[in-house]
Amino acid sequence: MGEPVTQFLVNFWNSPVGKIAIVTMDNGHDYKKPNVFSEAALQSLNEAINKVLAEGDVKGLMLTGKPYIFAAGADLTQVPFVTTFEQGYQIGKAGHTIMKRLMDLPFPTVAAYNGVALGGGLEIGLYCDYRTVAKSVPAMGFPECFIGLIPGWGGCTLATKLLGPEKALELIVFNALNQNRMINGPQAFEIGIADRLFDGAEFFDESLQFLVNIISGKEKVERPAPKTANLKAAVSKAKAFVDSKVHGAAPAPYRAIELIEGAVKWDIDQGFEEENKALGDLVKSRQCKCSIYAFDLVNRYAKKVKGIPDVKPKPVKKVGIIGAGLMASQLAQVFIYRLGVPVVMKDIKQEFVDKGVAYVRGEFQKMVEKGRMPEARARYLSSLVHGTLSYDDFADCDFVIEAVFERMDIKKQVFAEVEAVVSPECILATNTSSLSVTEMGSDLKHPQRVIGFHFFNPVAVLPLVEVIKTPQTDDQTLATAFDLAKKLKKTGVLVKDAPAFLVNRLLTKMLSDCLTMVDEGADFIQVDEALLALGMPMAPFDLLALVGFPVAYHVCETLNRAFGPERFPLNANFKKLIDAGINSIYVPGSKVKKVNPEVEKLWEKKGDKEFHPDEIRDRVLSNLAKEIDLILKEKVVDSSRDVDLAMIMGAGWPFFMGGITMYLDMAGITPKVLQKVFFSF
Repeated sequence: MGEPVTQFLVNFWNSPVGKIAIVTMDNGHDYKKPNVFSEAALQSLNEAINKVLAEGDVKGLMLTGKPYIFAAGADLTQVPFVTTFEQGYQIGKAGHTIMKRLMDLPFPTVAAYNGVALGGGLEIGLYCDYRTVAKSVPAMGFPECFIGLIPGWGGCTLATKLLGPEKALELIVFNALNQNRMINGPQAFEIGIADRLFDGAEFFDESLQFLVNIISGKEKVERPAPKTANLKAAVSKAKAFVDSKVHGAAPAPYRAIELIEGAVKWDIDQGFEEENKALGDLVKSRQCKCSIYAFDLVNRYAKKVKGIPDVKPKPVKKVGIIGAGLMASQLAQVFIYRLGVPVVMKDIKQEFVDKGVAYVRGEFQKMVEKGRMPEARARYLSSLVHGTLSYDDFADCDFVIEAVFERMDIKKQVFAEVEAVVSPECILATNTSSLSVTEMGSDLKHPQRVIGFHFFNPVAVLPLVEVIKTPQTDDQTLATAFDLAKKLKKTGVLVKDAPAFLVNRLLTKMLSDCLTMVDEGADFIQVDEALLALGMPMAPFDLLALVGFPVAYHVCETLNRAFGPERFPLNANFKKLIDAGINSIYVPGSKVKKVNPEVEKLWEKKGDKEFHPDEIRDRVLSNLAKEIDLILKEKVVDSSRDVDLAMIMGAGWPFFMGGITMYLDMAGITPKVLQKVFFSF
């Protein structure tokens, strides 16, 4: 069943300059269910235009949305069922044909962006002669390239002709591939999408008056001619940016660049025809299907997490953090920023504590410098962090999380020490990346309040928290952890207390294969480039440097002990690099990627096998498929959807790859290796 049908409702107002048609887009639901455009919605628009024209003496038209929502674009629920070029082409043509009737009306038209306007919702306004926008509009943009498509109902053509290619590329390509960045109402006015910016309270009336003034001639809109002189440089910059993001593996942003470049010289009809062809090619593509699935995972599935007990969560009014290193400091900053509660950080030396507190305060100051926070707010939030050398300051904490060195004896020790001070109701959480949460709480008096709460680095960027439940964890502790994740604006995924949990187990599997292939004769750069060509967000050996060699090796040790050397071998060459204090495979800061000479000196290859890029990809992906199958059989998570959601939000796995199980299915890896698929519609 698709989305509720958006109706284009027509009312007429006898203004001082004559009859004005007011067309409101409304699907009959509140703002939580945005207006979207299905085939039936487009037909409603067609009928609305017929009604306006049949009225005979209309002097102008204003198009707007229901409260807080203009429109959120096409109904994506139908995309998985589009399988041919012709179907995609007709979707594009239908939108262009009907929306262009707005452009062809014989009187002035105004699109009044009163709320969220995305994709086709932003596009439909471009067919009007003029546009107004409310200061309160929180989000406008073209997310299409983010989900394997292009703005195919006029966006590439009309945005370019209105704004020029540089601004069109910014809106359509750069913003989409920068984590689907949006602009707000004032920004839309500033870049020229809207001709007028009005306050939210008077927005409807002022937009109508603007149209009246246009009709009477009291008001004229002057727009600067779009700049096209830098077209070649702008296109070249955009292509380089897309290469850095998707490495040639996703066709949509490249196609968008071609359409924007072409729109500079094409007339509108040719631009629309090229958009139709692009939609025909892209809607049926694997990347589009995967993107729509990933989009649904993040926007719907993630909001209905399974396994949360129906128990009232505990309020968290003060947080304690054991440790003051980089990870602990990042945690402190995000807890203060999102919860606005006091946070106390403890470490064993004053210099460590001082450094951690300084980091937190420095991050708030950076937000001020970037215009994201007033100075007074930063001062207040900075006052909420306190450093200490004593557990006594944890006595009134409701939630304590440890982020100390990854050794079981140390973690058990700090938990025992803090349990002696805090109340029996205080939740004890661990940010461990691989160790057993159950064992960590095994010697405590109240193991039922112990839980794994595993963040990913960088904490401020990656939205995943693996919530690890032990057999002893009680319902209120689990409910509080999920409630806390939500308040921190993170997505919690319930994970069984298994070695390395979920994301790190899969990333370590991939890393083990990469290191083994280098041992056998492959080149570091060759391995990285072969996997980057899939569209991964970061090359494996670059990711290794980000994670840190000792941390990665420690996770591998955990998995090696749990599952044996066949699945998770300990690489002797990698250990030599760690012992030598080396923390990067490549020369840091080099413009051209070069292997660190110290790495080459220490690494003793066991073979001279020549690898083809396809062979590298096949080994990594085949072994990932096998490992995911084992993870699901062990019930580490509830379903393959949880695996995909976790990889997208914790490892940055691209939308156009659909998480990982969808990609493995559609690329034919799962059927070949396991003689089945992970996912079925």
